[in-house]
Amino acid sequence: MNHALTMLLDDLVDGALARQVPTVDQALAVLASGDDDLLDVVAAAGRVRRHFFGNRVKLNLIVNMKSGLCPEDCSYCSQRRGSEADVLKYNWIDPAAAAETADRAVAGGATRICLVASGRGPSERDADRVALAVRAIKERHPGIEICTSLGLLTPDRAEQLVDAGVYAYNHNLNTSEANYGHICSTHTYADRRDTVETARDAGLSPCSGAIFGMGETDRDIVDLAFDLRRADPDSVPVNFLIPFDGTPLAGEWQLTPQRCLRILALFRFVFPASEVRIAGGRELHLRSLQPLGLHLANSIFLGDYLTTEGQAAHDDLQMIADAGFVIEGQQDHAPPAPRPELVAIRRRGPGTDVPTNA
Repeated sequence: MNHALTMLLDDLVDGALARQVPTVDQALAVLASGDDDLLDVVAAAGRVRRHFFGNRVKLNLIVNMKSGLCPEDCSYCSQRRGSEADVLKYNWIDPAAAAETADRAVAGGATRICLVASGRGPSERDADRVALAVRAIKERHPGIEICTSLGLLTPDRAEQLVDAGVYAYNHNLNTSEANYGHICSTHTYADRRDTVETARDAGLSPCSGAIFGMGETDRDIVDLAFDLRRADPDSVPVNFLIPFDGTPLAGEWQLTPQRCLRILALFRFVFPASEVRIAGGRELHLRSLQPLGLHLANSIFLGDYLTTEGQAAHDDLQMIADAGFVIEGQQDHAPPAPRPELVAIRRRGPGTDVPTNA
């Protein structure tokens, strides 16, 4: 590692531990660092993560309450107006079905359930439907955090959600203000920023993050990160684009695992004491480097996403344990469980009629 990068990372760590915002030049330098220096960048940001969150990983689960047929035209979304993506489409699920999904999540260690529905924003009736699901879940799991993500939010609907027992509201800014017009035309960046403020003003914990891999520049990433820092969300989900066939961004395969890790490192420096969550697309783009992401983010989604299947929950839990982390609320390491199914007797290659595995 060169001397300049060593000094940069030391300054970033010291600043983050003091909860100071990096400069634009420092942030751009993190994104511009080379693959040869990647582990040093991860280690530096990992020091910040450990300082504020130790070795804990928070687990969240998405319940897609209503899927598809959205009137908005967000280019990244498989549920958008005009989408030809072959995803599930259905109207509001029963509250009991939401509660049963939550049961499985809580059994796996999740402490937050995210109720999501496609659409421009919730009507009074929509908020009533969500309230029924919240009550059904809370009856079984009184201590669980409930987050909702229902689109653009008005003060009346925000108050309705608070009265229902909702803890947090998610509405991502997604990309920089300069890039937003290339991604969506049916609402504005300002609309999204206003929704985050509306949620906060109502007493909901603000959750807002981004999607990367949509043609953004390094400066777009930095501008968005700093805009999010000014919005001061409690939780920051970092998504990586899933380029669905049948959407305008179907051909955008821009991300490497290394770039994803540099983005996560930058977000840890910008949000040292906030929950940074690796969200959609982590399996697709981080691939075998997912465990390194845990040294940067302190939160992940367990199981499936809105319209795509995620890594098997068992594999997520095993990955967390193998990387030396513990699930939030379960502070002790459990001894490794027997895995006799992993012992595969060789039946191919030399001494057999089957070609070798190479």
